[in-house]
Amino acid sequence: MLTACASKSLRLDSHTAGNVRHAAALAEQIAASAASRTAASTLIRHVPVLLALMQGHNAVGELEERLAACAVLAEEQGNALFFNKRPPTRAECAEEVDRDECGRPITRAMRLGQLKHVLALECAREVLDALWPAPYSIEQRYRFYPNARIVETLSPEKEASIIAKGCTEELRGTIKPDLVLHADRNLLKAALILDFKFPCPEDNPPQWTTYGQNSVYFGKGQGKVYKEALGGDAMLISPMEGVTP
Repeated sequence: MLTACASKSLRLDSHTAGNVRHAAALAEQIAASAASRTAASTLIRHVPVLLALMQGHNAVGELEERLAACAVLAEEQGNALFFNKRPPTRAECAEEVDRDECGRPITRAMRLGQLKHVLALECAREVLDALWPAPYSIEQRYRFYPNARIVETLSPEKEASIIAKGCTEELRGTIKPDLVLHADRNLLKAALILDFKFPCPEDNPPQWTTYGQNSVYFGKGQGKVYKEALGGDAMLISPMEGVTP
């Protein structure tokens, strides 16, 4: 039997009881948020191998959320620089702002996309440093020989040297995904490949680029070629839709 003193010591004062109730409610909210994150995660549904690599649903869900947030942040920052935080119109996106060394038009959509990629990739680097448990590559260029099923890396220095000489024909047949997440130290294999897309205007659907007639991959989409070369699933990240196949 409890003594009166012991019984009294087991009672919670109103302040403590309130804290306990608050903690319990917070725990329920966290659990519900984690469950919602897991149910909504595109990566968990389409790339289940990440569960083993990251050791849990919550870790994969957080990775997806934070990378999607990088796309949103880059979209907002890029638009803020030129359009006072509003999205550009269809006409503004199509406006020609320059021409490349071959005389081909450069549109505002292309320039905005380049800027937003820089912002998004810097953000993604911070996210991957914090969350990804294995090596990753950012804008690594690869040579891919589809008939021989051989892939090799091209160093940034070599790539820059080729571009500086204007011999871009040497880059024909190469691929350059935004992010390649490796499962181990084999940097020629991917667990997941991710490309940021910034549609302009923003209501255009994000989609893989289809290679044109001058490409060795004519008619194929970027994502399919990436997967053939590096073996991992390929996904898109966009401001409006987050991570999508």
